[in-house]
Amino acid sequence: MATTAVTSVDIASEAPRSDFGRVLAQRERRFAAALLAPAFLALLATTTFPLLFLVYTSAFRMDLAMPFTNGFVGFENYQVLLADERFWTSLLVSLVYTGSTVALQVIIGLALALLVMDMKRGQGWFRVIAILPVVLSPAVVGMIWRTFMLAPEFGIVDFLAINAGLGSKNWLGDPTLAMVSVIAIHTWQWTPFAFMVLLASLASLPEDIYEAARLDRASAWQRFRRITLPLLRPAIVMVIIMRTMVALTAFAAIFTVTAGGPGTATEILNLYAYRKSFTELSIGYGSALAVALLIVTIIISGILFAMRRAK
Repeated sequence: MATTAVTSVDIASEAPRSDFGRVLAQRERRFAAALLAPAFLALLATTTFPLLFLVYTSAFRMDLAMPFTNGFVGFENYQVLLADERFWTSLLVSLVYTGSTVALQVIIGLALALLVMDMKRGQGWFRVIAILPVVLSPAVVGMIWRTFMLAPEFGIVDFLAINAGLGSKNWLGDPTLAMVSVIAIHTWQWTPFAFMVLLASLASLPEDIYEAARLDRASAWQRFRRITLPLLRPAIVMVIIMRTMVALTAFAAIFTVTAGGPGTATEILNLYAYRKSFTELSIGYGSALAVALLIVTIIISGILFAMRRAK
């Protein structure tokens, strides 16, 4: 009887306790939602809403030079875009620019990381000096390169070319050299990012694997190819993803150095959309170009993330 009485009391006290726990959990969820709501609304207002408005605008003819022609046109801007030779040229320039800069950043960044890992002294100073270009504004970087590095006759790059017997070059006036110049500028500024990420990943690799490889008489190249590269693969892919997304949307440095010229030699898709929207005042078609760039970025990012998940 005593056992039955105790059991009844326990059951009676458990029910209110579970109700209290449920109420407490609900209050905590509401409090967490209240804390999250301002940041979530700010995120929607600054990212999602502009994207939706961009897509909405791309369905209209919005020509500020001829406002009497404005109106809803549906997919007409996209049909014009597909037949626009300048769009395909700027897309090709964007892909060349992105592929070249990302490949150079990963290769040079990995080489620098391997070099610094073997340094016994001065590693800290090297890191500080190497990271300096990243903290500069792309517009400032563009002005520095345009004024002090690539100026004919007295620019540092032109001075080195003259002393190397190559003669003075019009680095920003020749289409090929202008493309090489903007690729070099972007690579110079953002290679330190790849360097720092890969250096941190190298420092975390287990040393005992390398000791076992040395005991097996593996050469330095074999250790790099069979151990270092496979273990660094997640970090390398992440660097490629992040740098690709940034390179596809690059703007300030190219605009400052060449403004897309000479002609359209360095006019990436982002710059073409800007010119259409704010120079030629064709807001609707410029929005369609920006949406096309967004789609290209999503597709390339999706492919890279799929490669990251693949074993």
